[in-house]
Amino acid sequence: MSHLVAVLALEGVKPFDLGIPAQVFGPGVNAAGKPLYEVVTCSLGGRPVTTNQDFAVTVSRDQAVLATADTVVIPPQDYTRGIPIPSALDAELADALAGIAPSARIVSLCTSAFVLAVAGLLDGQRATTHWGMCGELARRFPGIEVDENVLFVDNGRVLTSAGAAAGIDLCLHLVRQDHGAAIANATARRCVVAPWREGGQAQFIEQPVPAETDLSTSATRSWALGRLSEPLTLTDLAQHANMSVRTFTRRFRSEVGQSPHEWVIQHRLNHARDLLETSELPIGDVANAAGFADPVLLRKHLRNSVGLTPNAYRKAYSTTRPEDRSVKPRV
Repeated sequence: MSHLVAVLALEGVKPFDLGIPAQVFGPGVNAAGKPLYEVVTCSLGGRPVTTNQDFAVTVSRDQAVLATADTVVIPPQDYTRGIPIPSALDAELADALAGIAPSARIVSLCTSAFVLAVAGLLDGQRATTHWGMCGELARRFPGIEVDENVLFVDNGRVLTSAGAAAGIDLCLHLVRQDHGAAIANATARRCVVAPWREGGQAQFIEQPVPAETDLSTSATRSWALGRLSEPLTLTDLAQHANMSVRTFTRRFRSEVGQSPHEWVIQHRLNHARDLLETSELPIGDVANAAGFADPVLLRKHLRNSVGLTPNAYRKAYSTTRPEDRSVKPRV
């Protein structure tokens, strides 16, 4: 059976974000040509919804579909055009959110993180939203760990994304979780977007133009990506960039939104996941090829990232042994 994705359109919805789930999930098919997802759009009471543009949208379903959905996506409202940031949920919306199945994923795009926050779904969790609203989210909800540097946050059941295109990144992330890199990459190609964007939204935050003497770390990042199997110390990276360690670390974080160490680990892990999905290399060889000196390190980082050991990840996501592609745990 296909995975049901229900998109909840609220008043003032942004049409671009409203269309992201259908664009990313909708066309996906398995090897037999069967749809992997069914995407439906609903509204409270099934009523027409006014967008933040000069038109409204009509839907064929009401909030009852949320109770049977496997994934619920809430696109953002435009708070700059008279749609208030919610301080409380009206009874109809509160009941709709309360009716979502406990097993369903709940995804907010951009500023709809405020809806989840007001509903209490982000209490005690890490979350993000558009960088321009992260401060407000943190101020109003001190129990939420707000991260303005990332494109999206995956807490397992509840996921949040930054603005606009970051919603595409998050939906591609879910496709990859559900069906592996091959289908996620094919989806990205169809959408003409990168299957994985490095860094976070820190690179988009308005900040003063750096002086001409300030150098970018992009060349060093490209250099490092071609050497993931080799030891890459902070000193190595800084020397390649012709910077002091302190200057390189500061510049790197301002451009990428991560420390150099975090960035290297992320890309080592991405490479290891690709090898686990697309090759039959022994786990030790995968670890070495990705720059993890010891398979135990690969196991540790993979478990922390997706909750699976290398062997379990290969069994769930391998594209080389379809007979092992049993029902996968949701991570």
